[in-house]
Amino acid sequence: MSRLLHPSIASPQRSDLRSVFILGLSAVVWFVAYNAIQPLANWLTYDLFRLPAGSHLGESVAFFLYDVPKILLLLSGMIFLITVVRSFFSPEQTRAFLGGKREGVGNVMAAALGVVTPFCSCSAVPLFIGFVESGIPLGVTFSFLVAAPLINEVALVMLFGLFGWKVAALYVLSGLIIAVLAGVVIGRLKLERYVADFVWQIKTGHGGGVDGKPTWTQRFEMAWQSTREIVGKVWLYVVIGIAVGAGIHGYVPESALVAIMGKNAWWSVPAAVLLGVPLYSNAAGIMPVVSALMEKGASLGTVLAFMMAVVGLSLPEMIILRRVLRPQLIAIFIGILTVAIIATGYLFNLVM
Repeated sequence: MSRLLHPSIASPQRSDLRSVFILGLSAVVWFVAYNAIQPLANWLTYDLFRLPAGSHLGESVAFFLYDVPKILLLLSGMIFLITVVRSFFSPEQTRAFLGGKREGVGNVMAAALGVVTPFCSCSAVPLFIGFVESGIPLGVTFSFLVAAPLINEVALVMLFGLFGWKVAALYVLSGLIIAVLAGVVIGRLKLERYVADFVWQIKTGHGGGVDGKPTWTQRFEMAWQSTREIVGKVWLYVVIGIAVGAGIHGYVPESALVAIMGKNAWWSVPAAVLLGVPLYSNAAGIMPVVSALMEKGASLGTVLAFMMAVVGLSLPEMIILRRVLRPQLIAIFIGILTVAIIATGYLFNLVM
């Protein structure tokens, strides 16, 4: 009997070992590729294409060649890992963890998760999809979507170094409040009908190993299938979004931003938000502009409103979100977040 059972038990084990080895090798390749993007983008732009360094076109092309593979690699890697992790938890367990809490508690937990998640606005989209398909309420999911890019740990450290712990703490607190309130409002509006149909149709699935649980091989197969499916549906939107951001990155000079927002006028906060929307950067990338604005005399609330608009309301992010959300929900999301950021900017200008 033991001889008959042994092959059936050993075979899944050998398959799992082979799958883990392949995954480890793939991870090494992914890591090498990710770290090669920056020098490769610079080589293509300035050596192969011979575009002048520092020129508008050169900056735009280098930005595009760097960000497209970077975001696609992050998307693929995150979707794969998220799917593997989620294979250990049923949708019911995930829903109970975040969705089963009373209103507000789940939003706070999701926003806190976003704070410790080092993703930019564009790469937070696959997590948004994963939350929705796991049955987590839409409002709770949006609290994460807002907090993930809005509160950046690198920006937090830089703010602490430049302006002290009070400003850094206010940055975190304001971002959390915006994320929680935005999620609560969207949750109460019951806007699930404005999420793309394919998001609801994606299923994690559970295979059956010897003990009824998926084997590692099955988990990796599910992750690979989910990665291909989601990336296949959003990659074009990623490319378009980054192309828009690259053009703005190369052709909108810092001096123009300083000239408009360096004035301490009543319209400086909404102007800062409107200027921040079409730009594309993460919180850390916008810090040099933030520092320049502060040196030119811009008030703290105006600067923080600008930074939050850049990372939380970026046009490229909205283009990518269009693949999973209908225009009505995107418009509501933009409206709620814009009002919250402007109010935060005015509040900081009053108290600081």
